[in-house]
Amino acid sequence: MTMRYRIRHETLYAYADRVDLAAHMLHLSPRMLPGQQVFDASITAEPRPSRMSWGLDHFGNQVCWLFLDHPHERFSVTVQAEVAVGFAPPPVAELTLPWEQVVAIAAAGGAAFQASEFSYASPMAPADAGAGAYAAASLPAGRPILQAVLDLCGRINREFAFRPGVTTVNTSVADVLAGRAGVCQDFTHLMIAGLRAHGLPARYVSGYLRTKPPPGQAPRRGADQSHAWVGCWLGPEHGWVDLDPTNNLVVGDEHVVLAWGRDYGDISPVRGVILGGGAHTVTVGVDLAPT
Repeated sequence: MTMRYRIRHETLYAYADRVDLAAHMLHLSPRMLPGQQVFDASITAEPRPSRMSWGLDHFGNQVCWLFLDHPHERFSVTVQAEVAVGFAPPPVAELTLPWEQVVAIAAAGGAAFQASEFSYASPMAPADAGAGAYAAASLPAGRPILQAVLDLCGRINREFAFRPGVTTVNTSVADVLAGRAGVCQDFTHLMIAGLRAHGLPARYVSGYLRTKPPPGQAPRRGADQSHAWVGCWLGPEHGWVDLDPTNNLVVGDEHVVLAWGRDYGDISPVRGVILGGGAHTVTVGVDLAPT
């Protein structure tokens, strides 16, 4: 099934003091993919940037760079896009390669070099022994890789509470594992760290998740959300499949992909350097509306 969505994503920074100069890097443009077509996408900012340029990062994500050289106390970025999403269903789980064979192929590099780089630890998904031990229960000897990652995804969904506010962007995988609670970013980093501890390639995917209002109620503006999930490599025949441990879903037609990297640090939506500003607040609103 293919779904077509209109996206509006607004981010507002309000500063306690004046900002004199600012440079920002944005990962906010949906990717063109075999299962995702982008019909239109635009980024606007207030105040209007002095310079604005576009390019691709190491992972093939589209990046927008903004430079502001006039004083401001508020900074907003608005993304509007229209996309069609319909990712292919995954292969039959029991017919995928044993997970140890996937590890061996990734470790050999060669034609699998683009997957191999996602099998190593990264700053926010480190080589955590606890995460590796947690994942090991889903990885008995000889188990088909898709069965293994589906099992791990389901276990995280069942055994960890979705609880906003108990973690921050800097909360470690070890602390999430100890607290058994967090949000999508935490569960994604945990699953990635657990798979990589066994040599399996896994990547951090950012994007949007369609949310649905309660029966009889109208959708609330800005109630949709930025989201994160895990890309798992099944080997050269089947490639990547995306799994959402927060909701125990295989990504199909309710997720929109923005970018992927080793962890959140590679693809944070807005990253910048400012001169001045002091303390600040951030307000984010996302509308993901099916057309």
